[in-house]
Amino acid sequence: MGVPAVVEKDTKSGAGSNDFGGIDLGKPDTLRYNVLSYVSKEEYDRAIRILKDFIEKDSEYPNFKLKVERYTLHSIDLIFAIRTKRNFPGLSGMTLTKQQELKVKCKEHFSELSLVMQKIERCLEELRLDDAKSTKIVVKAVWLSFLTVFIAGAFLDFSHGMLGIMYHFVNDLFDTIVSFVIQKLF
Repeated sequence: MGVPAVVEKDTKSGAGSNDFGGIDLGKPDTLRYNVLSYVSKEEYDRAIRILKDFIEKDSEYPNFKLKVERYTLHSIDLIFAIRTKRNFPGLSGMTLTKQQELKVKCKEHFSELSLVMQKIERCLEELRLDDAKSTKIVVKAVWLSFLTVFIAGAFLDFSHGMLGIMYHFVNDLFDTIVSFVIQKLF
C-alpha cells in the first residue's frame, strides 16, 4: 500500500505543474493519480485520453457506464476549464487581481476534479461490492438448493426404504413378543 501522493506548491516557479498545492492525487497507478498528475503537468490531452479510454473500455460490471459516464464527462469538462484558465490569452496583460482570480478559479476546478475522480473511485468500489454481494447470494442459493435436494432425497429414501423396513421389523418384533407372552401365560 502506497501513501497517496500530494501535489506540492513550488515557490520558485509561479505556474506550471505545481499550481495546485496540497491536493491529494491518490495512490500511484490509479485513474485519479494519472489524470490529476497529467493535469498538474499541463498534459491535458493525455488526461482526457485516459478518461475517454476508461469510459470506453469493456467492464465486467453491467452498470459501469451508467454509474461512471456522467462523472467522466464532467471531469473532461473540468480539464477543459482548467486548460482555458491556465492558457488564457492576454493573461500577462491583465491586472494582478484578475490573474489571481483566474488562479483561484483554476485551483477550484482542480479541487473539484479531484473530488469527481474520488466519486468515480467510490462508484467502482460500490460496483465491486455489489458484485461480491451478488456472488455471495448465488453461492448461498446453490448451497441451499443442494442441501434441500439432499434432505429431500434422504427423506424419500427413509420414507420409502427405511420406513418400510422399520415397519416390518417393529411388526415382527411385536408379533414375537406377543407370541412369547401368550406362550408363557397359557
